[in-house]
Amino acid sequence: MADTLPYLPTPGSIRTALERIRDAATPDRVTTDFIQTKLAIKGGTGASIAAFLKKIGLVNSDASPTDLYKKFRNTQTSGASIAEAIRIGYRELFDINEYCYALSDKDLLSLVCQATGSAADSRTAELTVATFKNLKAFADFDAKSKAVDTMPEEVVSPAMPAYRAPTNNQDNLGLNLSYTINLNLPATSDQAVFNAIFRSLREHLLNGE
Repeated sequence: MADTLPYLPTPGSIRTALERIRDAATPDRVTTDFIQTKLAIKGGTGASIAAFLKKIGLVNSDASPTDLYKKFRNTQTSGASIAEAIRIGYRELFDINEYCYALSDKDLLSLVCQATGSAADSRTAELTVATFKNLKAFADFDAKSKAVDTMPEEVVSPAMPAYRAPTNNQDNLGLNLSYTINLNLPATSDQAVFNAIFRSLREHLLNGE
């Protein structure tokens, strides 16, 4: 269990810091000088904020701003970035209750005491809860589910009807054929010859034999 969780002696100062961070240009390094000069948060409060931002993942150990810091300055990702920062800084609370951000003040204090082993009347535990609540004012823990809900629905193209090749129904199809036969008849006056020719035509062509 952690001895302490991130907190500020003046919990409300994190609101001021985040509001001014959002407006100020992103520096190469987020130092105490930057906070006291550019953000105009003087004295020990400014110094404590520099260390606090590192604990919640907005600033690297070398004082360079993290991607979470940069995403916080984007209004589209601001809430989600602080929600992630809270999960980083207060991981022990989320290990016990993943919905700790939705607890009442009393239950959150009880959870902090459980995670840190602090007494129920611990001033440090109270400051931890107050700092957590001030941070939570900037967080959007539903950002991921909202992103899923607003994803455009897949456009499904209407199915084209299957092509069916036309079929020949020979049972219902009437087929009529006509043809012309040209004969070169021999030069003869013998009727028997002509009778034999036409008989052969009838037997082998007209009757289909």
